[in-house]
Amino acid sequence: MSGPVSVLLDLLFPPRCVFCGRILGAGERDICAACQRGLPWLIEGAAEQKGEFFSRCVSPLRYEGDVRESIHRYKFKGISAYARVYGSLVAQCVRDHLEGEYDLITWVPLSSRRKKERGYDQAFLLAQSAAMALGDVAAETLRKTKHNSAQSGMEHEAARRANVMNAYQCIEPELVAGRRVLLIDDVITTGATISECARVLRISGACDVLCATLARAR
Repeated sequence: MSGPVSVLLDLLFPPRCVFCGRILGAGERDICAACQRGLPWLIEGAAEQKGEFFSRCVSPLRYEGDVRESIHRYKFKGISAYARVYGSLVAQCVRDHLEGEYDLITWVPLSSRRKKERGYDQAFLLAQSAAMALGDVAAETLRKTKHNSAQSGMEHEAARRANVMNAYQCIEPELVAGRRVLLIDDVITTGATISECARVLRISGACDVLCATLARAR
């Protein structure tokens, strides 16, 4: 949108930084200059980690401070519009670390009950936005079949693993068979959820699973 209507909207609802919430200044877009400099960016090898059932997971940010608060607004306060900015950050991280290493983009899905409560699936929106920025599309390959307790309420890795065990199924095994799958989620903490999804994809025939998240907690 441009022209007088855009100017009026900016006056009534001035654009704010998606991370700190500060009103953006002249020349700033989506992320303020202070956050561009001061966010806990993960660069080079620090952006990568290995895990069980997936080869690597890449993340552009550490899950702390304003990053954590921003993601909470995205997931729990209905600010789904953040997906566009988040997706561009994930896409750039994928370009930097996983270029040419995947054939298919997908995401970690919410249960139908939690999606209904929240009104949207945040990982789906993030994956679609990242895929668009990469000139690709995200395909649905997984379904969450069990409405379990939220992983965020569990401190111990063993409890998180047990909580997600057999919670997902592959609904498109012919789509993933023999392919390198890029699995997208918002945050990786212990890796229990992503590992379980990767395990299901591998059982369904994926020859490799790589992952990308907006932020990493550990």
